[in-house]
Amino acid sequence: MNEKLVSFIVKKYLQFDKEQPFIALSALLAFIGIAVGVMVLIVAMGIMNGFDREFEKKLFTMNYPLTIYPRFSQTVDEDILSKLQKKFPYLKFSPYISSQVIYKKGERLEGGVVFGVDFDKELEINEVLREYVKKKPGKFEAVVGKELWDSFFLTPGEKIFFIFTKSQPTGFSITPVFKRFKVAGYFKSGLLAYDKAYSYTTLNSMRAVLHIPSGYSGIHIYSKEPQKDLEKIKKFLPGDVGIVGWWQQNGNFFAALKMEKRALFIVLMLIILVASLNIVSSLLMTVMNRRKEIALLLSLGATPKEIEAVFFRLGAIIGGAGIVTGVALGLLGIYLLGNFDIIDLPADVYGTSRLPMELSLVDLISIIAGAVVITVFSSLYPAKKATKIDVISVLRNE
Repeated sequence: MNEKLVSFIVKKYLQFDKEQPFIALSALLAFIGIAVGVMVLIVAMGIMNGFDREFEKKLFTMNYPLTIYPRFSQTVDEDILSKLQKKFPYLKFSPYISSQVIYKKGERLEGGVVFGVDFDKELEINEVLREYVKKKPGKFEAVVGKELWDSFFLTPGEKIFFIFTKSQPTGFSITPVFKRFKVAGYFKSGLLAYDKAYSYTTLNSMRAVLHIPSGYSGIHIYSKEPQKDLEKIKKFLPGDVGIVGWWQQNGNFFAALKMEKRALFIVLMLIILVASLNIVSSLLMTVMNRRKEIALLLSLGATPKEIEAVFFRLGAIIGGAGIVTGVALGLLGIYLLGNFDIIDLPADVYGTSRLPMELSLVDLISIIAGAVVITVFSSLYPAKKATKIDVISVLRNE
């Protein structure tokens, strides 16, 4: 194949033709469409990944990497905690006793969950509490979420009722257990559900209120590699105790996010597909407009493969330039949106006030690969069409 001939013709056909301006306009629209499609796809994937990361961070913080729970009994034996600490010294453990409660102040009621924890251990694995709790609460003192604090108009040292789901017999009736707790402070995770429902007190307080002399409702575990450690701990635990990872507790949520991300990828890839139709139309118009030249080249010895290469390269140049421009604009958009407060988000809804941006290398490669495949297929048909010209008929009639 004569490379010089192919390159010369490609350069000539890329130049603006005053007699046929619509061909150049169609090629320009194809370039812009592909560039915009790639840019939008990159930015959209960056936003989706950013929100996934933020939600994962919040759920990871409040749900803990690993949780041990009782299967057939009400509590986890204290001996299990001691054995785990000796067997896995590199992990951090925080035992807890939990109960559903109703918070009551005056006529205001709110349902929630209270955790009795060892604050020395809990603050090591709970970033939210570590940020807000500077002084450990005493007995019958509690730290509540910011939303509950605001909705009950609480002040430091104020007391509210905790009405527990556990009941106790009194004469001929059964009444729920309730206890007044002093509010020592609040925490703010950024998620309304947690900040309105969760509260923390001491282990001794929960033991005294619920009459639990020993054992725990469960054990929270911090691990840097929870997937691997889950399997190790599972083999060590007795049959009446189970363990679950935070990703298993929220599996449906992340599965929905993953499906939404895939659907968005497919829909936005259609923008590139539609833009590629302009490549097809532009190249077909070029073929129709240059029939006489193509027939002359073929009659002078140019091979069909050389003619095919000319039009394939034309499409590849238009599409390739659009892809490169789109990638550059997309990465620039991610940088600007991720580092400057261009878009302000309500933190109580999204958990963050800044637009989170994170583009994975896999997503970037998938976007580029998809755009390249669409461009290649869009260039093939016009290139094949150019070799089907009837040389004799064209030269005789034109």
